[in-house]
Amino acid sequence: MKSQEINELTAAFEANSRTTEQDIEFWLARDLQHLLEYTKWDTFTNVISKAKTACELSGHNICDHFSEVEKMVDLGSGSQRSITDFMLTRYACYLIAQNGDSRKPKIAFAQTYFAIQTRRAELIEQRLLATERVSARNKLAQTEKELSKVIYEQTGGDRNFALIRSKGDAALFGQSTQAMKSRWQVPKSKPLADFAPTIILKAKDFATEITIFNSREHLLKTEQQI
Repeated sequence: MKSQEINELTAAFEANSRTTEQDIEFWLARDLQHLLEYTKWDTFTNVISKAKTACELSGHNICDHFSEVEKMVDLGSGSQRSITDFMLTRYACYLIAQNGDSRKPKIAFAQTYFAIQTRRAELIEQRLLATERVSARNKLAQTEKELSKVIYEQTGGDRNFALIRSKGDAALFGQSTQAMKSRWQVPKSKPLADFAPTIILKAKDFATEITIFNSREHLLKTEQQI
């Protein structure tokens, strides 16, 4: 396949992509049908059925990638008729291409195009998730630093900080910090939070903020009583 043809096909596939209000990219099956040069809808739906099976076998939810929709089309008489279509994710398009006849140049192109696009999306998602985790870890570090400051202000030292953090872990996990370190195989010299998932980091941060709030409320009431 020549460079010019590859560029033209790339432009055609990208021009037919759409996005929902939630900024989710998708292709309509009837657009993809023409891109892959299937003349009959019934024939193309057979390929879609195989792709759905492949989707299910790979452990994905079919409804997340193949969303059936109804749309109205104009007829020559001036009236309209409802027809079935599918909103397809990039992954769904990839599976459809994989179940097509790769001897056809456009299907062979689609197999490579959607494989690359799917992998690119996975890498972007991985980077975003990694960035989110780093942000959550930094936020927790700042919150724990604030808690340590509050404890120092109230006790004149930070000896109770480790104890309070350990009690927080026990409340969150139902196990002690050391037990969780053993479970996650965390080196003794490393903080448990360095190995915790993003959702746990956010939960710990929220719990720590509550502890800070309660500590300051307790101090305020004590000062008012005095």
